[in-house]
Amino acid sequence: MYQRKKRRPVAEINVVPYIDVMLVLLIIFMATAPLITHGVKVDLPKMEESDLVDTKDTPPIIASIDAQGKYYVSIGTDPEEPMEALDVAAVIKLQLMKNPETPVMIKGSGKVSYQEVLLLMDFLKNAGVPSVGLMTESFEGNKN
Repeated sequence: MYQRKKRRPVAEINVVPYIDVMLVLLIIFMATAPLITHGVKVDLPKMEESDLVDTKDTPPIIASIDAQGKYYVSIGTDPEEPMEALDVAAVIKLQLMKNPETPVMIKGSGKVSYQEVLLLMDFLKNAGVPSVGLMTESFEGNKN
């Protein structure tokens, strides 16, 4: 007579289906994430006073754009006269060749278009500036 061997119940969880479901969800989220954030309107945050940039012992190079779209450069002093964006990039590149640790900041008027600030950032990037900071004013005194 044939006698069956009794099998013991397996006490392990089969995780393969869970991994398959996780990978499918990951692909779905990766495909839909760019679509969700593409056209969202946002209110840009207001900055409180902070010491985000450590200037060490060297004063920062400040590239400024006034309300008329004219560019200025000040290296530890007040800007002298307006110049073209390419000239601003060249002056900053020369200064960074002397001291590569000098921080570079952009100070744009609130009335200047966002495109003008981005163009200046692009000129500075092409000139070899490793990182650029944006200057803001504190809204502490403007609370109503």
